[in-house]
Amino acid sequence: MGGEESSTGKRAVGYSFGQVADLISYQTFTFLIFTFYFTVVGLNVIYISIGFIIWSFWNSLNDPMLGFLSDRTHTRWGRRLPYVMLALIPLGIIMFLLFFPPMSYGITDMTTNLIYFFIIIIVFELFYTMFSLNVTSLFPESFITEEERTKANNIRQLFGLCGLIFAFVLPGFIISDLSDPNSIMEYALFGAIVMIVVVLCGLIFLKFGPKEKQEFQQDYKDAPGFFGSIKMCVQSKSFRWFIPCIIATWFIFGMVPTMIPLYVKFVLGEKDSLKDSLMVSLIMGMVFISAAIFMTILWNPVVRKIGPRKAWLISMTIFLISMIPLMFITDVWQGFIVFFFMGVGFSGSMYIIDLIIADIIDEDEVKTGLRREAGFYGVNALFLRLSTVLIFICIGLVFTNVGWAVYEPENVTPAVIFGIRALMSIFPAIALVIGIIVIYKYPLDGERLRQVKEDLQKLHDEKRSKV
Repeated sequence: MGGEESSTGKRAVGYSFGQVADLISYQTFTFLIFTFYFTVVGLNVIYISIGFIIWSFWNSLNDPMLGFLSDRTHTRWGRRLPYVMLALIPLGIIMFLLFFPPMSYGITDMTTNLIYFFIIIIVFELFYTMFSLNVTSLFPESFITEEERTKANNIRQLFGLCGLIFAFVLPGFIISDLSDPNSIMEYALFGAIVMIVVVLCGLIFLKFGPKEKQEFQQDYKDAPGFFGSIKMCVQSKSFRWFIPCIIATWFIFGMVPTMIPLYVKFVLGEKDSLKDSLMVSLIMGMVFISAAIFMTILWNPVVRKIGPRKAWLISMTIFLISMIPLMFITDVWQGFIVFFFMGVGFSGSMYIIDLIIADIIDEDEVKTGLRREAGFYGVNALFLRLSTVLIFICIGLVFTNVGWAVYEPENVTPAVIFGIRALMSIFPAIALVIGIIVIYKYPLDGERLRQVKEDLQKLHDEKRSKV
């Protein structure tokens, strides 16, 4: 038993470096891309919103297609790792290019910079999904039992918090003012650092991360076609109830970091350019300090005792309560307190989400005899990107209606302040209410979940006996 636990721990550490590369890439994109192109490059918020709508149409093909291809791939390295190898270096380079638009080398024409923005976010999405989908698919496939998943999840979430701290805190020490056009080369420097870290973490994952289990190496033969894969995912009742909740959750995960630079500067009154970037990073850092504390001492035992569904209900309720003060607080010190409390609910959702989807994949395997992680994660990624579209539709509608379609720091009216507050508090609160209602109806819980686990163990014993 001790040897098995040690093996699980080592594989989980190797896997976690892939998780770090994943989180740094996407959270850097989420945190800085809007602020950079709206305030530094100077694009109109409507054009940015249009860009993300185009991006969403691309995702409607890109995400499920990559999942379909991964499930049907067969190589000596398995189904997932070849795509990680292919995507890693391009993803690292793109993390730099995201923050090195034509304006960085003197081309100030807005049309040129807008076209660049459209292209670079689509190319980012292609290689990010290729990397992330296959790394994520290896988690439920590599850690099968509840004990393995719990231990591996504890380890990878701690590593994940390090990735989040890197993405959200480090920019404050490199970029002097997140909303100043004169900071454009500091953004490029940060992009270069992200590129190096993502590539290094990805290489460690490839070297030391888990490999595909032998009992799943023939599953590619019976993997469904492209549209069949989407249909089979959507036919899962558990998955259908999961999707609205994950959209609501990722709406908050995206909206808060997107808006916090403007929230700190104009709502909490930290307008000193030498301080506001650091304050943004420190306030976000409070979320992760809180998350690191409560993920282990609270959510691990709660999930073990009452199961993922009930724990997620509690987590989202706490998250909802923590969003309300953002409508009223007026200085950064109050912000530190509120964001620390926000970390309690945030850490619960972060800890539980992948446990939930792993259970859904297990249930599907019991029904079909096949593990289709990439198919589910591909369709899941499609819906996650929908949350980003909703974010920018909300931002675009609010900013145009309060007279702030183009960034004008000297024209911050009470209506603008209210709009920023609403985007940080009211809109996320509505999303959380929807999520709570939906997860209350989520069916894979209690006796049904226990039966799935028992049937899954029998199925894997049969597969291993045939290898």
